[in-house]
Amino acid sequence: MKISIITVSYNSETTIETTLQSVVNQTYDNIEYIVVDGGSTDGTLSLIDKYKSHIDKWVSEPDKGIFDAMNKGIKMATGDVVGIINSDDLFNSDRSIEKVMNVFNSNIELDSLYADLYYVSQTDTKKIVRRWITGERRPFNKGWHPGHPTFYVKKKVYDKGGLYNIDLALASDFEVMLRFLEKLQISTYYLKEPLVRMRLGGASNNSFKGLITQNIDCIKAFRVNNLKVNKFMYPFYRLIPKLFQYKKSK
Repeated sequence: MKISIITVSYNSETTIETTLQSVVNQTYDNIEYIVVDGGSTDGTLSLIDKYKSHIDKWVSEPDKGIFDAMNKGIKMATGDVVGIINSDDLFNSDRSIEKVMNVFNSNIELDSLYADLYYVSQTDTKKIVRRWITGERRPFNKGWHPGHPTFYVKKKVYDKGGLYNIDLALASDFEVMLRFLEKLQISTYYLKEPLVRMRLGGASNNSFKGLITQNIDCIKAFRVNNLKVNKFMYPFYRLIPKLFQYKKSK
C-alpha cells in the first residue's frame, strides 16, 4: 500500500529541517510526501526547496489555520493510508512508517492505527520529557484518546467520514479521532511503541488558558457528534493520565 505523509508548516525554519530529514530517512519505499505551508515569510520555503526532490506535492499559500492546512493535504493525498507529521515533530526511528505499514499490509481491512509518542525538549529532541503510553482502546469520555501524531487512517475513511472540523480550534484533531473511532466505530490497531517525538509547546499545552480552551472544545466535540460526556468530570479524566506520564518520564 502507498502511504501519504503530510507536513503542515508556517514560519517553521528552526524545526522543519529535522522533520523533513525524518521523513526522507524512512525505510518504507512507497511514501507520497506532501507539504502544506501557510505562506511562510522566514526561511521555511528555502528549506522546503532544499528537499524538493523528496517531496511529491507542496503548496505555500494562506490558510485558515493548521487544521485547514491538514484538510488541504488530505485532499491532495492519493495514498491508501494518511498520516500527519507536523513541522516541529519527527519520527522516533527511520523504521516508524515501515512498522505502521507492516500492520496495514498484513491487515488489509484495517481502518486505522495508533501508537505511543514521546514529548521531547524544544531544543534537544533526544531529551524525553513525557512518555505518552496510549494503551488499549477505552472510552473517550473517560479521558482516553490516541496521540494525534500517531493516528494513521485509511484515505477512504476521510472520504466517507469527513475532514477536520476547523471550527473547534484546539480540539479539531481530538474531534476527528472521536468521530472516527466512537461515532463511526472504525476498526483500529494499537502499535505498542513510540512512533513520534513531539516537541513540547504549541497553543494547546503551552499555557493554562490553552489547556482550558482545549478542554472546552473537547466537550463541544462530544456534543457535535451526539456523544455523552460529563462536562464537570471530563477535564479531570484527561488530566490524571498526563500526571502519570510525567512521573514515568523521570
